[in-house]
Amino acid sequence: MFKRISILLCITFIVVGCTVMAPEPTPTSVPTPVPSPTAVWERAGWTTVWHDEFDGPELDLKNWAFDIGGNGWGNQEWEVYTDRPENIRIENEMLVIEAREETVTFSGRPYSSARIKSQGLHAWKYGRIEARMKLPYGQGIWPAFWMLGENINKVGWPASGEIDILEFIGREPDHIYATVHAPGYSGGSGVGSNLIVSADSLKNDFHVYAIEWEENEIRWYFDDQQYFKLTPEDVPSDWIFDHPFFIIINLAVGGRWPGYPDKTTVFPQFLYVDYVRVYQTP
Repeated sequence: MFKRISILLCITFIVVGCTVMAPEPTPTSVPTPVPSPTAVWERAGWTTVWHDEFDGPELDLKNWAFDIGGNGWGNQEWEVYTDRPENIRIENEMLVIEAREETVTFSGRPYSSARIKSQGLHAWKYGRIEARMKLPYGQGIWPAFWMLGENINKVGWPASGEIDILEFIGREPDHIYATVHAPGYSGGSGVGSNLIVSADSLKNDFHVYAIEWEENEIRWYFDDQQYFKLTPEDVPSDWIFDHPFFIIINLAVGGRWPGYPDKTTVFPQFLYVDYVRVYQTP
């Protein structure tokens, strides 16, 4: 029996010894998955359908066409719109529209600037349309980021409809405006609202101006803050925002609404556009 106990103790010692001396298992190395880079223009819940980051050497004419002329554009504006690099160009991966006071009238006008549009190239029905911009300032200065119905050449204005995503007039340096125009509520009777923002911020900082446009609703945003909404019940006549619209960006000088430059207005003035993007729901 003593031998049996000795053998059992020996076996136990060996087993325990083996247990104590066995090396710890090495954990299996599982590499951490590296996410694919997210494009800077992607936005959660939306699909990017078009964008211009203005990162080429010059304006992409597959995206934009120039409006050229100095006919007042129905607003009694004082500028002539050109395609000259003095008035429109790409700098530091931004679109720059420059409003200049001309020492000698250019095409019969005392000021020059630029206006571009996606008409005939790109138009969209519904979605989120946004631009990141820094605004000019001063009496008589009138930048705008807006849309017109693609059918304007057939039906005219205001039957085409107009959606003003952002308008700013220099005599109200702390206001931005959101408006729609259509038959029965156009021109001075357009339906809209405004948001009060720090004047210093508007002229010194970039902000995102956007709409989210659905079949029966349009919402306006300033840096993702919704500040206005319209539905068919909010307009006095037909809701005609149910067909494709194209984008326009311009910098006007003067007009019935903003008034005209005076001795306080500084030239040149600049509208800086970091990007324009269009999203739709998947």
